[in-house]
Amino acid sequence: MAIIIAAFLIYGFGFLYLSPEFGGEHSDEDIARYKASGHYNDDGFFNLVPTSLDMSLSSLWETIQAYANGIENSRPSEDIVPNKITQETLLANDSLTRITWFGHSAFLLEIDTKKILVDPMLGQVAAPHPMLGENRYSKELPIAIDQLPTIDAIIISHDHYDHLDYKSIEKLKHKVEEYYVPLGVGAHFRAWGIPSEKIHEMNWWQEAIFKELNIVLTPSRHFSGRGITDRNKTMWGSWVIEGKKQKVFFSGDGGYADHFKEIGKKYGPFDIALMECGQYNKNWAQIHMMPEESAQAAVDVNAKVMMPVHWGAFTLSLHSWIDPVERVTIKAKELDMPLTTPELGEVFIVGDGRVYPTSKWWENY
Repeated sequence: MAIIIAAFLIYGFGFLYLSPEFGGEHSDEDIARYKASGHYNDDGFFNLVPTSLDMSLSSLWETIQAYANGIENSRPSEDIVPNKITQETLLANDSLTRITWFGHSAFLLEIDTKKILVDPMLGQVAAPHPMLGENRYSKELPIAIDQLPTIDAIIISHDHYDHLDYKSIEKLKHKVEEYYVPLGVGAHFRAWGIPSEKIHEMNWWQEAIFKELNIVLTPSRHFSGRGITDRNKTMWGSWVIEGKKQKVFFSGDGGYADHFKEIGKKYGPFDIALMECGQYNKNWAQIHMMPEESAQAAVDVNAKVMMPVHWGAFTLSLHSWIDPVERVTIKAKELDMPLTTPELGEVFIVGDGRVYPTSKWWENY
């Protein structure tokens, strides 16, 4: 037994300190850059408004008990079968703005003939090791990674495992031209062998022109970290992607605050807003919106249509897997916010006059 325990501890410490999953380190020069951003201090990056990540002992005990007791309807009754797309279908698109959802916050955006993958967590478990999480709801993806065509850019909102997946990046990196990430996240990509010249680290409100697209990192109210000691050592954010005809907003992760209204004033209206809507709880409401807040945030950013994301792939909180979409549907109707709810892998066109998917496909599971 002692040998087994020792072997387990050795493996654990070895994995913790040697696994590439945890990403890169930050040099003194890196930290000087972060401090110059105006959003970094000795404790790391910080939000625009005071935000607490700590729960009281009673709340922590309540959460532990809830996880131990389990969650009713925590995942689909059977594996979700996504719609299948082909490389030929993607290559045939000329100038239409289209979105294909992979589940959770991963989606492919086609805009002005560019193909952009956003938060491409395409692995089976949203954790640094398979033993540390549950499998995603679908065994297959809408399209296998090796079947994807050349990707013009990858955009990352923050470095949590359900948004930035090492193995997915490893499989994708030979077909990706550029990477747009918040400050600090570039250290992970450099550690994973991505050439520095392909990585564009950005500060809140910073704009970049990429092949005639205007890409803007905008604020969110969240936190970051992949290991035990690196909380808030990288920035987090939301994204504006502006093409010749359409503008797309992606909220990333975060709690509700006034930054949505500011984004709407500066960059709205948006043809579509993909809004975080899932993995929430009253004990961490400052860093994840409730579905009702997600709908209000879509109104705040001046979106023409809202699409709820951050659900449909993983169970990471204490609500049923369909609670996010059912609650946001009610609130969106109350606010007169048009809502689209595509199936996994369902390709749809963005733009005025388009008919958006609205089926309640989750009721089949």
